[in-house]
Amino acid sequence: MFTQHLIESADNDKSRLLLEKIEAETEKKRAEAELQSFMDSEDKVSDQFNRDLLEVQEERKSLDRVHQDLKKELYDLQKKLQLKRDESDSLRRRFKIEARIPVKAVKFARVQERDEAEDQVESVFTVTQTPSFLLKGGQALITFEEEKVAEQILRLAKCSVACDKAKMEVKPYALTLDPSVKFEVHIQVSKKSVRFCNAPPTLPEERMRDRLELSFSRASRGGGEVEKLEYHKDTGSGRVTFISTGVAESLVHRGKFCVDTGSDVVVDVLPLYEYQLRKFQTYSGAPRRTVLLGGIQALMDEEDLQDHLEIHFQKPSNYGGEVENIKYVPDGERLTAFFSEDSKEKEA
Repeated sequence: MFTQHLIESADNDKSRLLLEKIEAETEKKRAEAELQSFMDSEDKVSDQFNRDLLEVQEERKSLDRVHQDLKKELYDLQKKLQLKRDESDSLRRRFKIEARIPVKAVKFARVQERDEAEDQVESVFTVTQTPSFLLKGGQALITFEEEKVAEQILRLAKCSVACDKAKMEVKPYALTLDPSVKFEVHIQVSKKSVRFCNAPPTLPEERMRDRLELSFSRASRGGGEVEKLEYHKDTGSGRVTFISTGVAESLVHRGKFCVDTGSDVVVDVLPLYEYQLRKFQTYSGAPRRTVLLGGIQALMDEEDLQDHLEIHFQKPSNYGGEVENIKYVPDGERLTAFFSEDSKEKEA
């Protein structure tokens, strides 16, 4: 009986062990399957990563090429822009109208008889830009009596000028002047209308217009009968036209006018005019009797050095001739030389 019990116990243990083995093998197969699945997934992810990496690298190379192309294009455009700017600056220098015009005293000479019935006075001014040249330190301008002397000097590569015990080599250059301009300014000044400004926006626009017209109509304030008045509230300015002449001129001479807006307000009065530029011409000055001297050394004071230069270039043995004018500029200084019309060339 005891033996039978042992056998049954042993069978049970064997059965249990077999079941555990089967379960362990099943678990092992499941784990192996999961591991294989994980490894397969890892391979797929790795392959996808490598493909994505290659795509990114190719895209980066493409972007680098585009970047280089854009940089080259930008460089080319910047060069073209600089060339255009240089060209524009050159044209602006050649054909410039704006110039610093010195103040010059003028006097009344004559009046042109015109129809008194006309509502405006016309004036014509001729503006001529004087050709000029910027003379730098160590340079000189010399003008000869005869053009052929200047031509002889310009054929020389250099001129050896004696200054007491020393000598210096001076280089002659042909002189080139920038184009100059000449034009007429036609101005028509109204005899009946004036402009006004600085009118304060203290009243509604229509009411302010009425107050302005009433004030400009009063002879006691220096005004006269108004034909038309314009007023712009946003700028505080406008214009007024009178029936008769004389009122506008009187107001312009005064420059101020008192407007009654409930309290007195002073506005500025200005002439009303229009202008046009006509007969615009450009011309290039050609100083054929003048030579630019460069490379002048400061071996002595300014006056003595200029005298030595004049003596040298006046001698026929140095291919020189009679000197009409000479100006030397010492180192560190600058001087603007102006040129007038050469009457000798005109006569020739």
